[in-house]
Amino acid sequence: MATANSANGQKTGNRLLDALPPRILAGLQPGIETVPLETGQVIQEPGAKAEYVFFPTTGVISIMVMTADGATVETAMAGKEGMFSISVVLGDDHPSQKAIVQLAGSALRIRSGQIKQAVADDAELRRLLLRYAQAVMTTAAQAAACNRLHQLEQRCARWLLSARDRAEGDTFHITHEFLATMLGVRRPGVTVAVQNFRDSGLIAYSHGTMTILDRAGLENSSCECYGVIQDEFKRLLG
Repeated sequence: MATANSANGQKTGNRLLDALPPRILAGLQPGIETVPLETGQVIQEPGAKAEYVFFPTTGVISIMVMTADGATVETAMAGKEGMFSISVVLGDDHPSQKAIVQLAGSALRIRSGQIKQAVADDAELRRLLLRYAQAVMTTAAQAAACNRLHQLEQRCARWLLSARDRAEGDTFHITHEFLATMLGVRRPGVTVAVQNFRDSGLIAYSHGTMTILDRAGLENSSCECYGVIQDEFKRLLG
């Protein structure tokens, strides 16, 4: 069972939950449980009933859109700054997106029915989670524009920076194949982009392990979308 700051002053490890007033978190506490997140684990299939809402404390969840032919592209990601799924907050417990664990870790999960009831009962909780939902929708809209208008190398830099922020460390595990899936492109293009970053001294990469060596340089290689998304999260959530 997760520990909540409402009970003993300790943090849960998830920033959304930790932003809640103690009285709200205390009300959620009996239904909170800690679960592992394994890389590649599917925690939500499109259209299936969302039994739980996940609040990562470590690790990262990718939210993806699938086409009829099986192609996928990532529209957003959730780490310790957020949650999956915002559709539950908006009153729909059958999200149309697929959610897969991008980086292993752990999460606090709460039954969807409990979150829906708590959101209906408490205006302060509702306000916080709706502001998070707005930030996620901004991310999805910006990602759509980015995927259409910006070069693959810029998009790759944006994704690596976003993953690094949520991993909260310069080193994390990611394969070229998985990165290509997240960006909705073919693997050879990702391989070229990663090699260019490595040759420029921005990253080190070996056997699926990525290390960011020059964050500022990687930001310069990214498009403006990374900054736009960061600014929107800060504006809405602090």
